[in-house]
Amino acid sequence: MIRKHENSDSYKAGFYAIAVHAILLVGMLVSFNWKAAHPVMNVTEVELWDKIPAQKSVEEPKPIIKEQPKPEPIIKEEPKPVIKEEPKPEEPKVDIELEKKKKEEVLKKEKERLEKTKKEEERKKIAQQMRDEDLQEKKEAKKADADALKKAQQEFLAEEKGNDDKQASAANASLLGEYTDKIKVKIRGNITAGLCGDGNPVLKVRIGVLPTGQLASGIKIAKSSGISTCDEAVERAILASEPFQLPDDAKLKAEFRDLDLTIKPNN
Repeated sequence: MIRKHENSDSYKAGFYAIAVHAILLVGMLVSFNWKAAHPVMNVTEVELWDKIPAQKSVEEPKPIIKEQPKPEPIIKEEPKPVIKEEPKPEEPKVDIELEKKKKEEVLKKEKERLEKTKKEEERKKIAQQMRDEDLQEKKEAKKADADALKKAQQEFLAEEKGNDDKQASAANASLLGEYTDKIKVKIRGNITAGLCGDGNPVLKVRIGVLPTGQLASGIKIAKSSGISTCDEAVERAILASEPFQLPDDAKLKAEFRDLDLTIKPNN
């Protein structure tokens, strides 16, 4: 006889068994459907050869021989001989004093020699300076004599030239006076008689005469006769007298550029 609680347990176990089988069945169906939808493709690659490739000879690896390092030669350093410095013998004090005196004597002689040389050079310099001064004095004296001689010659030539100039000046003055008188005579000859009265009027005029004999500028009356008609008559006579006669010398012609004339119309 089955008890109630055993009956309920059997029901539960049967239910669980059925559920598990149902789940397995569903899983199998799903797996089958997936394989049908996605078939698995197996691809195989095949390589075709015309000839069988020659087999490569496998070279045996050469044995690696490691060179053993040569041992370095051992150089034995010979010990250097130790040279012991022998102590210098002390110089006797007498020798030091003697050497010092010798040096002092040498320095003294050298100093005396330099002083003697310096004095000799100064003496030579003074002697040369005296010779130069003497030579300079001789040059100056010679120059002074030459200047004096030159001056005397110049004075002599100047004196001679002065005499010549005086003679030339006298001759020129004579010519100037001669041609000035000719100009006055020509002017008086062109004055209208009776315009200067019965007296003895005097006029002073300044004129400029070109080398051609023509008047260079206007007539300037420096001093009037006191009679206007006479002054005017003299001006007209001067204008009527050109061209004036002048000397041939060009230097003398230049003296007539500023000519002062004293004219007496009635003489």
